[in-house]
Amino acid sequence: MKDNFKAVYKRLLQNTNYSTHRYLFKSFNTKSRLTGLVGPRGTGKTTLLLQYINERIENKNQCIYLSLDNIFFTRVNLIEFVDDLYEIDGIRYFFLDEVHKYPNWDQELKNIYDSYPDVKIVFSGSSSLDLVRGTYDLSRRGALFRIGGMSFREYLEFRLNKTIPSVGFNDLITNSEGFIEQLSDIERIKGHFLEYLEYGYYPFLFEDEENYHQKILNVIDKTIYEDISNFYKLKTENLVNFRKILSYLATIPPGRLKRNSISKHIGLDNKTVENYLRILNETGLVCLIKENKAGSNLLKGTEKIYLENSNIYKAIIDEIGFDYNKGTVREIFFIKMLQNSGEKVYYSKIGDFQVRGYNFEIGGKSKSRKQIKNHLENSFLVKDDILYSSGNTIPLYLFGFLY
Repeated sequence: MKDNFKAVYKRLLQNTNYSTHRYLFKSFNTKSRLTGLVGPRGTGKTTLLLQYINERIENKNQCIYLSLDNIFFTRVNLIEFVDDLYEIDGIRYFFLDEVHKYPNWDQELKNIYDSYPDVKIVFSGSSSLDLVRGTYDLSRRGALFRIGGMSFREYLEFRLNKTIPSVGFNDLITNSEGFIEQLSDIERIKGHFLEYLEYGYYPFLFEDEENYHQKILNVIDKTIYEDISNFYKLKTENLVNFRKILSYLATIPPGRLKRNSISKHIGLDNKTVENYLRILNETGLVCLIKENKAGSNLLKGTEKIYLENSNIYKAIIDEIGFDYNKGTVREIFFIKMLQNSGEKVYYSKIGDFQVRGYNFEIGGKSKSRKQIKNHLENSFLVKDDILYSSGNTIPLYLFGFLY
């Protein structure tokens, strides 16, 4: 069986695209003996690992890539298999994909880490693996990297096959005009932006554009019926409620979170709804925004709730036959571009959101400064449907260049 895994490993290396890379590739490294890569399904974790092996590891014969969702690992102990590869084949780099599919993965990774001091372990899996905070707390032993979906900048790089600069948060809010000049050679940027909002978040877009939204629905179902089902040990008959919650969220405009209305619509008690929302947030299907105040737990302090990205929103409303809400999409885009670039986004009573103490009001090109007019020293109007900045007004699409 070892030979089969080696053959798959070499075949995957040969057939991986190396012309473009996700934003995380530059900073991703295996300096620690234990390195984790977590993120929602479909964000390109496997491709990043294979690109890293091919471009950053000199002796590829000392390396192996294993996907732990392989049926082989339902009957073979991972530690014993690693020991065989270590002692007989001289493998020193173990890239373990889909580790959340393997029972007791965290304990066995800890045991491998402790037993083989000259081995490096790289593992990847679902966003819920943020739960390395559990019994064995692997985060204390190594480094954990998180990856999100593609930014608008990345989408343009993949689509146009050209290098496009990113911009830091401070530069964006203090000198957006100067950055816009750097983008002057990109034709029909507004058209690309409209396409991105519906089709640009997941890198698998470029594998099969025609069936892109169906693939997103498949990602949702796999997350619910495989990841959530297995990790959170929920009964099959309860899993359909996650889909109901997602569909309901797609039909309501952005606003204050009303757990009672969700409970009433889905037919579940408030405590169950809160638990399900927490799970959907951890697995990368919804996004919860809370106030910036100390001591509030995740849901009691939550003020707004959104589907995780605008492409999930589009796929779901198309499926259920609901109208597209531009206001919802604008806010989702703003949130995800900032969160994926490492910023914390909070609900704001001045405008819509607060980031690093700055307030942001989101809207279309006719949006007024009414909500922020008394706080212009630290507030901005973020407008869709415009290309250029002026005063405290920043075009929405520019936030897609933060990473």
